[in-house]
Order: sequence, then structure tokens, then C-alpha cells
Amino acid sequence: MTVIRADDLTESVADALQYISYYHPPDFIRAMAAAYEREESPAAKSALAQVLANSRMCALGKRPICQDTGIVNVFLEVGMEVSWEGAKSVDEMVNDGVRRAYLHPDNVLRGSIVDDPDGARVNTRDNTPAVIHTRIVPGDRLRVEVAAKGGGSEAKAKFTTLNPSDSVVDWILETVPTMGAGWCPPGILGIGIGGSPEKAMLLAKEAMMAPIDIHDLIERGPANRADELRLELFDKVNALGIGAQGLGGLTTVLDVKVLEYPMHAATKPVAVIPNCTATRHVKFELDGSGAATFEPPDLADWPDVAFTPGDDVRRVDLDTITRADTASWRAGDTLLLSGRLLTGRDAAHKRLVDLIDRGEPLPADFRNRFIYYVGPVDPVRDEVIGPAGPTTATRMDKFTRTMLEHTGLLGMIGKAERGPVAIDAIRDLGGVSLIAVGGAAYLIAKAITKSKRLAFEDLGMEAIHEFEVKDMPVTVAVDCLGESVHVSGPKIWAQEIENRIAAATLD
Repeated sequence: MTVIRADDLTESVADALQYISYYHPPDFIRAMAAAYEREESPAAKSALAQVLANSRMCALGKRPICQDTGIVNVFLEVGMEVSWEGAKSVDEMVNDGVRRAYLHPDNVLRGSIVDDPDGARVNTRDNTPAVIHTRIVPGDRLRVEVAAKGGGSEAKAKFTTLNPSDSVVDWILETVPTMGAGWCPPGILGIGIGGSPEKAMLLAKEAMMAPIDIHDLIERGPANRADELRLELFDKVNALGIGAQGLGGLTTVLDVKVLEYPMHAATKPVAVIPNCTATRHVKFELDGSGAATFEPPDLADWPDVAFTPGDDVRRVDLDTITRADTASWRAGDTLLLSGRLLTGRDAAHKRLVDLIDRGEPLPADFRNRFIYYVGPVDPVRDEVIGPAGPTTATRMDKFTRTMLEHTGLLGMIGKAERGPVAIDAIRDLGGVSLIAVGGAAYLIAKAITKSKRLAFEDLGMEAIHEFEVKDMPVTVAVDCLGESVHVSGPKIWAQEIENRIAAATLD
């Protein structure tokens, strides 16, 4: 009989979460490096360079890869010969580990979990509770997989129940374009097929944490239907041309993973969940001898890639910018921003719009300013601010017209595409929408030279700040004419890939 001490599990979970906050899995880094080497789209290659440079910086500096340090998912396989020392439940042991990790003074992680989810949505401040799945299995060991999933990729999870004769491939190819770029491609698609609705979703979540081995599979060939499905979807999803950050390019997915389970003869439940450029997960095993240990990966696995803006970059002074200046920008332009900008995301926008609707004064002056959609990590040591990458701009679409019309705002900075409601408002009111690279949070934070909290302190990471930035890299996503790089980029590269496939077929 193996006895697992409560503190050994708690310490192991805490150490695992710290470890994955700043170390990408080496298989992911190798796949990203290969994608960078073969990428031909300048915009996508620049985005990949920023992600790789950011990843190496985080591995060296031991700070989070992404400001969204995720909702914690824990998978436990408890051997039937395991017993426990301590009075706490296993869930309490795990959540103690989450709390310890996220409040670690040397590498504080962002608390993103809110309680009363359809009501007050109050941040729990320590990122508890985790989502925990437990299986009882033969043996005398405790096997644990810990993952931290960002909201941008979790929000893109999709589920359907197909008819038994329907094509999984067709549904996936229809679904992936609807996911937009908020999941920060390229990443991994986890697909679950079978069981029941909740089982298919769980299969998809587990599938995406398997090692990246698609190129090994290509070399050895498929052994079953799941392998065939992986290969077909890998080629066809990449042929969509969505590319890094949705800017258009050759690589949209690094791998496609499939797990199956027997199902009722009348149904075919199918789920797809993406893992993003902040892929974070690790496995460990406890045998009663103490807490798990985690060896640092070999930094030689990280390519020495430095992000350098192109020659056509425009330098922008945010303190003197005018609407006439922004009117000259076009979708796809690269900018380096310097000066002061404001921050605000979902909860802050809701409060601002409520204030506007009531005719009450705003807590900050937005005239001729840009607002950055971000929820930063708190700073440690001598940092101005912790990792501060963009959140998904699409969630702010419903607030865009009001903000542009009533505050004097010039534009916004986030990640991913803007929907029709926001694009119409931008076109009508002469605004612009910019994107920073999701998954480059530490790199972006290095461009922030000053930070001051201005309003809504009770919202935690969603409070309004004023940042002063120096050479912050962004791309024009939607210009004042309503042209969107997230529409034009994938369209161009999908056609380019189709032409190459047709030419190869003729050869």
C-alpha cells in the first residue's frame, strides 16, 4: 500500500504550475521552430518570431509565457492501492497547490477565476478552484497531469452531435474558421469522438495534451482510423491558410490529436478544443517517497530567434497622434508605438458603458487615446508590470461603437479579429483596431516603461491602467476604411496553398 502525503501532492501541483508558467514543452518549441523556418508569410513569420523570442525570455527569466496564466485543469489517476495521509479531500490538496503556485512571491501568476459566474463574477484572487478529473485505476501510484488553459483557447471549444453517417472532417473544416484567431494559432487541435456529450469534451481536452508527433506519423503511416483522421485534418486545416495569429500563412495547426470512445448507435458526439501558443502542461507521478521534481528543459531546444521589425515599420508617438494620422494607416501595416495608452477589458468596458448610459463622468480621459485590451500579471522585483499580452478583441465588439462615439477614443489594441459589429463602428466613426501578438506577453511587457492604476481597482487584473510604452510592436488589424487583415490574409494564403496543391498534382 502506497501512502501519499497531502503536502506532497500540494507541493507537486504548485511546483508543476510554476514550471509550466515559464517553460513551454520542448516538443512544442521544436514544432514552433520548424513552423517558423518554413513560414513564408511575412506577417505570420513575424508573429512566430515574437512567440519564440518571448518563450526563450520566459525560460531564462522564469516569468509567465502569457499574461493569461490559465484555468487549472488537473487529471488524476489514483491507483487502487493508494491511501492518503491527512484529513483534507484530494480536491482540497490540489487547490492548496494552485493557491500556493499563483501567489508565489517570486513569480506571481494572474488570478483569472471568478466566482458567482452569472452574477457578480468576483475574482477569487488565487485562481482557485481548479477543474479536477479523477480516475481510479489499478496500481499503487498516483499519476497526475497538470495543465493551465488560457481563456482565449478555452472560449473556442466546440461541440456537436452528428448523425452516425455524417463526416467528422467536414464538420471540423466548417468549424475551425468560425473559431477565429482568439485561440492564438498555431497550436494543437484536440478532438474527442464518441461516448456522450460530456465524454467527447473530456476526450478532446485530454487529446490535445499528448506529445506532438504528427511528422513521425506521416513517416510511419496510419495504423487505424484515428491516425487517418489526424493526417487528413492536419493537411486540410493548414490548407485553410489561417496562419499564425490569423494573419494568413502556411501553419495553422502543429498537430491534430484524436481520442475516441464507444458511443450509442444513434449518435456521434464530436468535440474540438484548441491549445494555443501558450501550451502549458506537464505530467508527474507520486509513489509515496515525496513530492515530484521537475528538471529544467535543455535551453538548446529553443532557437535563437530575435524579433526585429521590418524596414517598412512606422514609428508612432501616441502622445501627439491625431485622427488624421490614423486615417493613413492600412490593414497589415506594422507600427511601433511609443507614449501613453490606457488599458481596459471586459469588466472595465461594461462599467464604462454603464457610466456613459447614465450620463456620469468617466474615470479617465479617453480623448485621442488608444485603449489596450489587457489584464496584466502583477509585477515582481524591479518590473514595471508583469507579462502583459493582449486579450481577444472580439469580446469587446459590442462596446466598440459606444466607446468610439462617446469618449473620443482613436482606436483599440487587442488580439484576433473584429466581428462585423465592431468593423462597422470602426468604419462609420473613423477608428482603427490594432493587434499585438498573443503568446508574447513577456516580450510586450519589456516595452512598457511606466504603469499606473487609474480606476476600478476592485476588478483586479481587469482594472484600468495607464501604460507608457516604448516601441511596442503592433499590426493594423482593421483600418478606418473597415479593411481587415484577418479577412484578407487567410484568403490570400488559402488561395496560395490551393495553387501549390494544384501545381503539385499536375507534376
